[in-house]
Amino acid sequence: MSEVLDAIDARILDIIQHDAGLSVAEIADRVGLSSSPCWRRIKRLEESGVILRRVTILDRERLGLGFEVYCTVKLSLPTRDNLDAFESAIGKLAEVVQCATVTGAADYELRIVTRDMHAFDDFLREKILSLGLVSNIESRIVIRSVKNTTAAPLALISPYVTSQG
Repeated sequence: MSEVLDAIDARILDIIQHDAGLSVAEIADRVGLSSSPCWRRIKRLEESGVILRRVTILDRERLGLGFEVYCTVKLSLPTRDNLDAFESAIGKLAEVVQCATVTGAADYELRIVTRDMHAFDDFLREKILSLGLVSNIESRIVIRSVKNTTAAPLALISPYVTSQG
């Protein structure tokens, strides 16, 4: 890690990764700083790339997007061109909320969110299989999510962090 974090930086990161909607004054109060130095630290963390972006997490169930599937994908021929083509196509598909290259027999692990089983079937047929690059897909439907967080485990890099939740 090229960015050196002190205990206050770590606390700021922990606070904002759990609630990015807090004002600088609220964050500053929680870490024991005034607003200006807190704002400067946040700006430094953004400029250095430690903070990539701030987002709002939506309740997919309430939006009618509660069908979640993990798919292991094997390409027919995993050449550099095919890997690049697949990754480029996947990057444009809204249903794919995560994509990772993986070790083992498969090439990719996808996390897909859709409305229901029928929308997932349409997605596979019309968007993934139509690419002509895939030889095998194994799908696992999520029954219940036990843990789902976007928070980085900061306690692993800083003993000064106390998790907010």
